[in-house]
Amino acid sequence: MQKTVLNVEKLAASYRKNTVLYDVNLEVKAGTLTGIVGPNGAGKSTLLKTILNLHPALAGTVTYFGSPLKKVKHRVGYVPQRGSVDWDFPTDALDVVSMGLYREIGWLKWPSRSHKKRAYEALEKMGMAEYANRQISQLSGGQQQRVFLARALVQNADLYFMDEPLAGVDASTERAIMNTLQELKSAGKTVLVVHHDLQTVEDYFDHVLLLNKTVIHHGTTSETFTKENIVATYGGNMRLLWKGQNDVVHSFEH
Repeated sequence: MQKTVLNVEKLAASYRKNTVLYDVNLEVKAGTLTGIVGPNGAGKSTLLKTILNLHPALAGTVTYFGSPLKKVKHRVGYVPQRGSVDWDFPTDALDVVSMGLYREIGWLKWPSRSHKKRAYEALEKMGMAEYANRQISQLSGGQQQRVFLARALVQNADLYFMDEPLAGVDASTERAIMNTLQELKSAGKTVLVVHHDLQTVEDYFDHVLLLNKTVIHHGTTSETFTKENIVATYGGNMRLLWKGQNDVVHSFEH
């Protein structure tokens, strides 16, 4: 029986008095790869930030592996949206990845040779070893995303949250990222991914969370990613072309 790694109960959050999330209930099992899907403004990024205590919750409780986040932070990794990062910060790719080891290294201490070796190996895994000494501001968007994923990998977490890691990347980077996420799942890790391309959901994820300020449906992809559930998530202001399981064409109009 799969263990519960994340449990969210009655979570609510707002921005400037506008409710963004309400009555969010969610249970995530170990070893799953979940796509978080919903329209613009559905609260997908806010959900991750609120769960991770990066945005204040109005109500609700969140437990990781049966404990509060502060007790198990070392087991949790997070890749934010690329647009939320200051890419002009003067540092190279290897140092960015090494930052993923700060809990081991300690604040205001230099990484050891073994730390640097692990960071380099993570870059190598993401096909970025040759850019280890390149300033992050000089990298393309896809390369920057690979570096941030390498930083998450070097943490060797058990539960990963990723906010649109495939947004704006080229096809080869998308394949590299998804191969890595599949490997994490195969290794027993749990991954939740905010995702925007509905045409690839069935190919990429074994579980889907349909969100529009609250959970519309959550479960296995075959059970959850249906015409009825998608219409319920996106509302009537859309047009949907449906060809059936694993052969889906979507066209949305907002």
